[in-house]
Amino acid sequence: MFIVMEKQQIHSKIEEIVTALGFVLIDLAFRGDNHLRIVEVYIDNENGITTDDCERASRAINEEIQLKGLIESNYRLDVSSPGVDRPIKFLLQYRKHINRKFEVEYKDGEEIKKYIGKLIRLEDEDLFFAEKDGELKINFQNILKAKVLISF
Repeated sequence: MFIVMEKQQIHSKIEEIVTALGFVLIDLAFRGDNHLRIVEVYIDNENGITTDDCERASRAINEEIQLKGLIESNYRLDVSSPGVDRPIKFLLQYRKHINRKFEVEYKDGEEIKKYIGKLIRLEDEDLFFAEKDGELKINFQNILKAKVLISF
């Protein structure tokens, strides 16, 4: 049986494995039912994720699931990078998206603002976006939502 506590334990164990491999657990999703549980793991780092990285993480996670019996039903494990269509959650994810256009929702004092613009650099926890007459600085802690805008 797959219950909420098991999900929390699985999440903690997967995060531990991913971190030990030098990645960050961006998201973890459970889908399906007890006939076939689907576990989707999204990992990232500052340099981006390769297919080899996903395979290595998948093997390590799978071994732990099998060894500890973390999932009792049939399951499928999918490990991948988050992709540009997913929201950005961690500061380290921004570095590889310098010179890309973003849609950002952020706090400016008590006000919530939206901004669309090109990320030009990072300094510590400050992100700098290009503006016509200079640049806009947004502290990472003030970002509520951010995603890369894909242009064709």
